[in-house]
Amino acid sequence: MNSAQRIEHALFEVRRVIVGQARLLERVMVCVLARGHALLEGVPGIGKTLTVRTIADVLGGSFSRIQFTPDLIPADIVGTRIYRASTESFDIEVGPILANFVLADEINRAPAKVQSALLEAMGERQVTIGGTTFDAPSPFIVLATQNPIESEGVYPLPEAQRDRFLMRIPVDYPSAAEERAIVARMHRMAPKASRLFESEDIKALQEEADGVYVDENVSDYAVRVVLATRNPALVGLDEFVGALAYGASPRASIGLVQAGKALALMRGRRYVIPQDVYDVSYDVLNHRLVPSLDALADGVSSDEVLVAILKTVTAPKVTTIDRGPSIATNPDPVSTASPSTPEEPESIDPSQDGDEPHEAGESEPDEVPA
Repeated sequence: MNSAQRIEHALFEVRRVIVGQARLLERVMVCVLARGHALLEGVPGIGKTLTVRTIADVLGGSFSRIQFTPDLIPADIVGTRIYRASTESFDIEVGPILANFVLADEINRAPAKVQSALLEAMGERQVTIGGTTFDAPSPFIVLATQNPIESEGVYPLPEAQRDRFLMRIPVDYPSAAEERAIVARMHRMAPKASRLFESEDIKALQEEADGVYVDENVSDYAVRVVLATRNPALVGLDEFVGALAYGASPRASIGLVQAGKALALMRGRRYVIPQDVYDVSYDVLNHRLVPSLDALADGVSSDEVLVAILKTVTAPKVTTIDRGPSIATNPDPVSTASPSTPEEPESIDPSQDGDEPHEAGESEPDEVPA
């Protein structure tokens, strides 16, 4: 099997346990391949924790679950120094953060000083305890969940913490048919997923995703989308000038390209087309934009601005050259600067995958504008 088939086989194994949520599963797999972290946001009881645990079971490697609570302290996550009276010395006890897959469950139930304990691990892939630095294992991914509907006993993530996540993935209710399938499946013995990968397999897939070709004009398209979040007037959206206090940072531009490469690999290509970048744009950008006070007073959300930007920024044309059957599955990409309708549009109709694109009531466009 090639890489795309192996990844699809892994997702099929996850679907033995998880009903529906196809878009969620795809986006989490993109984060794994792109070495990014994911924030899953949705109401209680829709399978966020079960999804993360099942993916970790299928992909292999070590798994750690941290239940965030108001009385948690940073040492509970990264570790601490422990005094041993028998030896009259300090030993370092490493915390649960050093695992291949870390589930930060209900991350917004812990105060900011605890949330910030993840910053070094997520950004630098290491933790420092008492002057000693410990590297995180490879692969390393933090999958956090949070409940957006509660306002008491929760602590919203600071902007710097949210920016460490490659994607914020909204998780919606299942469809009626999916919920019937869930009930029918769970009233019997709950299914179990089998382990299909080891850590070395995931590292090999990540390295393969790193080698996916990105044309300069496709990278420029990602940068133009991010620049438009800082100044919507660049793409003619004068009505949204001043609606965002802060746009996305260069980390978002890097994330768009990395996520686009991972998605291209999952779709069986060795090159990125603008549609790949477009399809991950909402998930990569939606948590990085901060609405201004004027926008909040006018009832304009950051989601509304983001959807308008994605509908407006045009993409370059990318064509391929096929030089024979030996490279037919991996043609050389050639691009021009003229905008065009991209290849392989992805449908994100909620009726198909059970996930609303976002919570603002807008419809995220399913095809990149030409």
